[in-house]
Amino acid sequence: MIGVSEATLRRWSDAGDIKVFTTPGGHRRFSRAEVVAMLPADRRQRPGLEQLGETPVRMTRIYRLELRRATRWAPWIASVDESDRELLRDHGDRIAEALLVFLDAKVPAERAAVLAAAEASSRECGRIAGRIGLTTLVMVEAFLRFRMPFLRELSGVARRRGLDTAESTALLQTATEVFDQLLTATIRGYESAVPPQPTQPSTEASDR
Repeated sequence: MIGVSEATLRRWSDAGDIKVFTTPGGHRRFSRAEVVAMLPADRRQRPGLEQLGETPVRMTRIYRLELRRATRWAPWIASVDESDRELLRDHGDRIAEALLVFLDAKVPAERAAVLAAAEASSRECGRIAGRIGLTTLVMVEAFLRFRMPFLRELSGVARRRGLDTAESTALLQTATEVFDQLLTATIRGYESAVPPQPTQPSTEASDR
């Protein structure tokens, strides 16, 4: 977690530089907070997702699996042309990869660039949804369904890797905020592909 060997950690504990407790079996145990406290102040932050075992390949695999399962709750997917389905897969892959890069990016400019790319892919997904005739409700439902596996996976990583409450909450909150922005981009793409409906004259106007 902090880039030192176990031997170094043992030396620190022998010297009294870090608190340690010993199990009945004679094994040393350190609290995560004590270990993080050994870092310089500017390095005390959540470990990168790839360090925690979450890679773009893994996240993309989760998306592809959800896409295969989607026919259970979205039978309309089976009627989508294969070329459009492949486009949706490709854009979904890009969004999945961009999400991880965004969550780990430290520089605002990098975050902005990655988010812009993810929004572009989201708009394309929205355009495809509008072009193939999905309703707004069905499109939004599909977006929310695909979002959930990603949030579950991030929550699972935080739990398995022992992130503290503040880190876990910040991770999921940031991810949710990103998805909200991507949903907005998806809706904009959808609206650009669906011709505006003619305004119906009001009853009052027709009476006149």
